[in-house]
Amino acid sequence: MTTASSSPTRLTAEEVEELARKKDTKNRWLLASPALIIITLFAAGPLLIVVLYSFLTAGDYGNVKWIFSTKGWFSVFLQYDIFDDTLQIADAHLSIFWRSIKLSLLTTVLTAAFGIPTAYFIATRPLSQRNLWLFLITVPFWTNLLVRTIAVMELIRGEGVINNVLLWANVIDQPIQMMFTDFAIAFGMTYVYLPLMVLPVYASIEKLDFRLVEASYDLYANRWKCFRRVILPLVKPGMIAGSILVFVPSLGAYITPRVLGGGKNLMFGNLIELQFGQGRNWPLGAALSISLMVLVMVALLYYVKVSGGDDNEHR
Repeated sequence: MTTASSSPTRLTAEEVEELARKKDTKNRWLLASPALIIITLFAAGPLLIVVLYSFLTAGDYGNVKWIFSTKGWFSVFLQYDIFDDTLQIADAHLSIFWRSIKLSLLTTVLTAAFGIPTAYFIATRPLSQRNLWLFLITVPFWTNLLVRTIAVMELIRGEGVINNVLLWANVIDQPIQMMFTDFAIAFGMTYVYLPLMVLPVYASIEKLDFRLVEASYDLYANRWKCFRRVILPLVKPGMIAGSILVFVPSLGAYITPRVLGGGKNLMFGNLIELQFGQGRNWPLGAALSISLMVLVMVALLYYVKVSGGDDNEHR
């Protein structure tokens, strides 16, 4: 009696390729697992703690009581009157929200107004000079933010450089009060975040084919039409990226409004710090922090939508 010898199973080329792909995917996940663990513990973990704190009860001397409550979220937009307990809108919070958005937008516009011409100037220099100009743009990042903010304060204070120059030139009779105003905050944030606008715009202009500009001039376009119809659409992605890089940190700025605003012109970051510090209302501070994150996410989603639309148009 003969037994049929079992032949080894032969895999097709597709099955071999599929096994190799699964093995490669498994190896990639194993290599990425340390980074994913770190991100989960040190990024998502603290965020989940903040979300949890926003739904707890404020402690008597800070911290929280482990009692579920939505009062923190309720206090973001509404409050009870201290005399008759009537429900009313939290005007102070809304005014700070509006000031933060307004100053962040103003900072974005000012950095664009100064940053786009600066980026264009650098991108049109000879190659041997561009690195020097970029070096000068990035030098402020080597200095602590607090030091840069104090430098701005020395410029605009009552006895600062600007007022002394204007007095010496007989332009004004007495120093102009610029400190502790919204102007001071916008001026300081414009100086601090200007490089964040210059660098992305410069990267877009550097890749610009200037033969298109010459072609527009050959077609009798003036400088304004050339800028509006040729240059602006091509550098738009860099402008959008720079605007996001300026707007997002401006919303949560703390040091610059604290020093130049003098504690009177609060912004979002100052309000959050106040709740975790003197206010001793951690759930409200956590709810405000999440609200700020939502605003940042809206700005980033807008950037993704706009940049994605631009990519689809160029395909």
